[in-house]
Amino acid sequence: MQFAAVVPFIDPRTAIALAQEAEESRWDGFFVWDAISQFDPWVTLGAIAARTERIRMGPIVTPVSRRRPWKLACETATLDQLSGGRVILTVGLGAAEDDRWSRLGEETDRLTRAKRLDEGLAVLDGLWKGEPFSFSGQHYHLQEARIKVRPVQAPHIPIWVSGRWPDPPKTMLRRMLRWDGVIGVGRRAGEIRAYVEAHRTETGPFDLIEAGETPGDDRERAASQVRPFAEAGVTWWLEDLWRTPWETDKVEGMRTRIRQGPPRVDAHFT
Repeated sequence: MQFAAVVPFIDPRTAIALAQEAEESRWDGFFVWDAISQFDPWVTLGAIAARTERIRMGPIVTPVSRRRPWKLACETATLDQLSGGRVILTVGLGAAEDDRWSRLGEETDRLTRAKRLDEGLAVLDGLWKGEPFSFSGQHYHLQEARIKVRPVQAPHIPIWVSGRWPDPPKTMLRRMLRWDGVIGVGRRAGEIRAYVEAHRTETGPFDLIEAGETPGDDRERAASQVRPFAEAGVTWWLEDLWRTPWETDKVEGMRTRIRQGPPRVDAHFT
């Protein structure tokens, strides 16, 4: 199992500093929120890529239906180049109840956003290849389009899709099988893994991702909290650093938790 810290809306300089702390404290990943009216995640992640060497990074969660996929393809490929192949792209529909999007004239219908998400991912994958690419869908149409920058990672930047369990819609299941991981699996990881192995035709690794909050001041209790997920097949644990009601300064609380390190299940306690 690998471990990542996820930070909420904080200023870019603070995010850079916390990412460096995470790398020094042996976290495997560092994610920042992607939402409207806040600090831009791609500018922030670009700076983080330039100031770190090992840690994986990405946004949580990019609503592809509300992005121009060709611009997103260029942004992600550029970041993958800058980071030396350390980007993970997490995607979803976006929050329908967020009325800030409707005020901007953006689509709020869930089915339409789901279709745009799937078409947008197809466009991303095509453009990442760096060759002339054509696409004709319901929402996007490209004719011999090409971006010259290609990701370092092959065959593409890993794509994690947000899930809903139990009883996921069929469109989500198809999306999950097409890409590289699913977020929010909980204790159903073993069941999901079996479904993926039985139905997925794509090659390459597939990640099962769960998020939660563990006590950094009690490593044994933290490990015991995460261990059942690891045993169920979860491959990444995302540490929620915005949920804890820090008694003092919120940034210092996040910094303290990052410095305490990830809740590794194979740790030895004295």
